[in-house]
Amino acid sequence: MKDLSIFCFGFGQVAKNFITKLCLEKIKVHLSVTSRDKIKEKKFNEINYNNFYFEDKSFDPELIAKLKEATHILISIPPAIGNDLVLKNFSKIIEECNPVWITYLSATSVYGDHKGRWVNEESNTLPTSVNGIARLKAEKLWISLFEKKKLPIQIFRLSGIYSDQNNIFKRLKSGNANIVNIKNHLFSRVHVEDIANILFKSLSNFKPGEIYNISDDKPASSEEVTSYAVKILNIEKPKIIEVEDIQSEMLRNFYKDSKKVSNEKMKNFFDYNLKFPTYVEGLENIRNNLA
Repeated sequence: MKDLSIFCFGFGQVAKNFITKLCLEKIKVHLSVTSRDKIKEKKFNEINYNNFYFEDKSFDPELIAKLKEATHILISIPPAIGNDLVLKNFSKIIEECNPVWITYLSATSVYGDHKGRWVNEESNTLPTSVNGIARLKAEKLWISLFEKKKLPIQIFRLSGIYSDQNNIFKRLKSGNANIVNIKNHLFSRVHVEDIANILFKSLSNFKPGEIYNISDDKPASSEEVTSYAVKILNIEKPKIIEVEDIQSEMLRNFYKDSKKVSNEKMKNFFDYNLKFPTYVEGLENIRNNLA
C-alpha cells in the first residue's frame, strides 16, 4: 500500500487508533486533523502532523488546501445542534476533492428502540434520542452526496466504544459506575482496536455507498458487563439506581433503547475475525494492560 494522505475531521480515540494501526503496518502517513486546539504542528506516534482549528462555523482557512490534497478522509465529529458540521462547512470543498476513500463514523443510536430484538443494516431506523436523530440526518446527507456526486463514501455505525482509556474498570475505580434497575435492556459494544482494524481492512476492500454495523458478537446488559468487571477486580458491586435518578440526559436516553446489533455484514464483507469478539476478551485484555 502506497503512502496515504489522510485528513481526519476530529482526532479522538477512533482516529488515533486507526493511525496507530497504519503505523504498525509500516504505512507512511501524511496526516492532517482538526481539533479545538490552535496549535498547528503536533506529533503522534512519531508522526509530525498538521492540526487545524475547527469549531462550529470557525476554522483555520489553511485546512482547505490540505483537505483538497487528501486521498483519505475520516469524519468522526458528531453532529452539533442537529447539524453535521463537516457538511455544513465543507460540503462544496469535499465535492471538488478527489479522494479514494471517505468514511463517516455514525452510531447505532440511529436504530432507536427495538425491544431487545436484533437489528441489521436493513432494519428500520427509528431514533428516539436527539443524538440518534441528528446522526440519521447526517447519514442521509452523506449518502445523498454519494448518490449525486459519486464520491467514495461509506458509513460505519459504531456500537458503544470501549478501550484501554475508556472502560468500566475506570468508572468503577472512580466511583462513577452504578447498576441501573432496568429489565431486558440490551446493547452492543465494540473495542476501539476492532474499529481501527476494520477501518484498515476497508482501505483495500471498499464499496461506496454502503453502511456497516461495527459491533462485537455479544450484546449484553450494562449490569452483566459491570458484574463481570466487578468479579475481575474482586470488589463490591456498585449501588443500584433507578433510570429517573440518572443525572445525565444522554445516559437516560441510552436506557430508552434496547437492541442487539448484528455484525454479520461487517464480518462477511471485510472477511474479519474480531480481535475481541465479546466483552469478556476485551475486559481481560484491558485488565492485563492495567496490571
